[in-house]
Amino acid sequence: MLLIRNALVYAPEFLGKKELLIGGNTILGISDQIELPQGLDVEVVDAKGLSVVPGLIDNHVHIAGAGGEGGPATRTPELTLSRMFEGGVTTVIGCLGTDGLTRSVEAVLMKAKSLRLQGASAWIWTGAYQVPTPTITGDPGRDIALIDEIIGVGELAISDHRSSCPTTNELIRITAQARVGGMLGKKAGMINIHMGDAKDPFSPLHEVVNHSELKYTQFLPTHCNRNSYIFEDSKTYGKTGYVDITTSSWPYFQDEEIKPSASLKILLDAGVPANHITFSSDSCGSLPGFDEQGFLVKLEMGLPSSNLRELADCVAVEKIPLETALKVLTSNVATILKLPGKGFISPGMDADLLFLDKELKMVHLLAMGKWAVRSGEIIKRGTYE
Repeated sequence: MLLIRNALVYAPEFLGKKELLIGGNTILGISDQIELPQGLDVEVVDAKGLSVVPGLIDNHVHIAGAGGEGGPATRTPELTLSRMFEGGVTTVIGCLGTDGLTRSVEAVLMKAKSLRLQGASAWIWTGAYQVPTPTITGDPGRDIALIDEIIGVGELAISDHRSSCPTTNELIRITAQARVGGMLGKKAGMINIHMGDAKDPFSPLHEVVNHSELKYTQFLPTHCNRNSYIFEDSKTYGKTGYVDITTSSWPYFQDEEIKPSASLKILLDAGVPANHITFSSDSCGSLPGFDEQGFLVKLEMGLPSSNLRELADCVAVEKIPLETALKVLTSNVATILKLPGKGFISPGMDADLLFLDKELKMVHLLAMGKWAVRSGEIIKRGTYE
C-alpha cells in the first residue's frame, strides 16, 4: 500500500491539500488525514510542495509505428514504455494512420496488449485512413463490440490528399456501424477523424449529420490546429461537437499551425465549452510537410512529452487555471471515450497519478499503482529497452 501526504490534489478540480491512500492499482481513499493501516506494509511519500493530478491520457498515438510517406525508410518506430512515461502519460489510445495498407490493426492490438502487461493502460481505434477501413473481424462495429481494447474507429481521413475521399453515404455507414458496436460493447463507438488541409474541412461531417440521425458527438476530429482556417472553423464546430488539438507538431510547423496552448485559450474565449476540447500528441506518427505540388519536403516525428510541455504553457503563458487546462488531457478524454477508471482522482479510480512541481515539471509518476518515474528518473522501462 502507498500513503501520499501533503499533496495539492487536482482531481482535476482543485481539492486542496489532501492525503491519498493507494492499494494495489486503485485509489482507496482521499481525506484531509488518513491513519496508517495497522498490520500492513505501507510506503509513505511526502508530496509537500507538489501538485498531484491524474495521469495524462493521450487519445491519438501510433503505438505500433506509422509514417512511410517518404518510402520504407521513413516508417516510424513503435512507442516505447519509457517514452510514454517521460511525458507523464499513463494511458494511450493506439491507432494506424496513413498506412492501412502494409500495417495492420492486429499489430496495433498486440502492441496495446503488450503495454498493458508492462504496467501502462492502452486501448485502440480499429481502422485507418481508408474507407473501406481495415478491421480484425471484417466489420468495424463487430471489432468494437467483441474486442475489449477497441473503443472506436480511426484515424479515418477526410479533407486530405491522402484520404480515400469517402462519400457521405460511406461515412454514414461506418459511423453507424461504430455507434451500434459501441452500444453493444459498452464503448464510446466514436470515429477519430483525421482532418486534412482542404478548405471547408468540416463539410463532410456536416453532410453526415444533415443526412442521417447521427450527431456531431459521434466524432472526435483531430489536428484542428493544423492551419488558420480549420482552427477558425473549430471555434464554431466545437460548440456542438468535440475538437482535438495536436501537441507534437509544434514547433515543427510554426508557419502554419496554432500553438496548442494558445489554441485552448482562443477556443475557450470563443465560447467553446471546456469539456468539448481534448489534446493528443500524435506521437510516433510522422509529421510530413508537402509543397504546393504535393511533394514531401519535410518529415518529423511526434513525441508524447509534447502534452506535458503544452499543459505547462497553458498555465504559465496563457494563464489558464490548472484545473481547466488539465481537463483536456484527463477527464474530458476519459468521459468522451468512456474509459473506465481513468481521468479522475477519486476513490475506486485507477491509481494513475502525476506529481508536478511548481513549474509543472514531472517529479514522480504512478501508473496503475506502480512507480514509473521517481524524482524525475524513469524507473520502469519496456521489455527490450
